[in-house]
Amino acid sequence: MNYKNITVAGSGVLGSQIAYQTAFKGFYVSVYDINDEALDRAKERITKLKLRYQEDLGATEEEVNAAFNRMSFNSDLAKTVAKADLVIEAIPEVVAIKTDFYKELGKVAPKQTIFATNSSTLLPSQFALATGRPEKFLALHFANEIWLNNTAEVMKHPGTDMEVFDEVITFAKAIGMVALPLQKEQPGYILNSLLVPFLEAAQILLLNGISDPETIDKTWMIATGAPKGPFAILDVVGITTAYNIASAKAQAGIQGFDKLANLLKTEYIDKGKIGNGVGEGFYKYPDPYYLDPEFLVG
Repeated sequence: MNYKNITVAGSGVLGSQIAYQTAFKGFYVSVYDINDEALDRAKERITKLKLRYQEDLGATEEEVNAAFNRMSFNSDLAKTVAKADLVIEAIPEVVAIKTDFYKELGKVAPKQTIFATNSSTLLPSQFALATGRPEKFLALHFANEIWLNNTAEVMKHPGTDMEVFDEVITFAKAIGMVALPLQKEQPGYILNSLLVPFLEAAQILLLNGISDPETIDKTWMIATGAPKGPFAILDVVGITTAYNIASAKAQAGIQGFDKLANLLKTEYIDKGKIGNGVGEGFYKYPDPYYLDPEFLVG
C-alpha cells in the first residue's frame, strides 16, 4: 500500500472528520464538495476538530496545524482527484446522487485510483458499474467521532479485487483505525446492522406518541448504563442522515417510514434542528440536558 494522496468527497460531519483524521496521520488530503459555501462550512468544522484533537488526544498545536496544512479544498472534481490514490466518498445517502457522482468520478479520476464509499446503509454493488472500475471499488465505513470511535469497516462486493481489499485494510490501519474486514456485503455493515434498528425503534416510539426523546433516552441510559440514549446519538449522527434513511425506506414501500420522514423534516430539519453540529437537534448544545446530573434522577 503506497497511498499518499487521498481525496474525500463530501465535507459534511463525517466527511470532514475522515479528511482531518487522514491528514493528521500524515497523508495529503484533498476535500471536494459541490460549492465554496459547503467547503467553508467544512473548514469551520475542522477548526473545531483541531481543538477536540488537543483535548481528547493530547495533540499539540503544532501537530493539529500541520494536519490542516496537509489539506486542500476544491469544488472542481477533476482538479481535486487529479493525483488521488484513493477517493473516499461521503456524500448524502441518496442512490441517484451517489450514482451520478460515481459516473462523473469515473470519467475524471486517474485509472489507478481506488474508490471507496462510506455509505451507511447502501451496498457497494449498487454503484459498482457506475464507477466504471468495479474491481477497484469497495466500502470503507467509519463511525462518528472517528478519532475516538476508531472503527473502519472494510466491505468488498463480489467484484472487488482482493489486492484492493487488502490495500484498503492496510490504509485504514495507517490512519489509526481498527480495520474490520467484511467478507460479504451486508446492508449497514456490522455497526449499522446493530445501530440503525435501535435508532429507528426510538424514532417510532416518538412518532407513535409513546414518549418523548428525553424519557426514551433516560430509559436506555439508566437501564443499560450507556452514556447516550438514541436521540443523543441521532444528534451526533445528524438528523438529515436519519431523514434520508427514512425517506429511502418510505420510497421502498416500508410502512410507517413516510410518516417518520415527514416528522423529521417538518419538526426538525425545516426548523434548522439538524444535530449538535449546528447547536440544536433533539437537544440544545453545547450543554445538552442529557449531560446534566439531574437528567437521570427520579
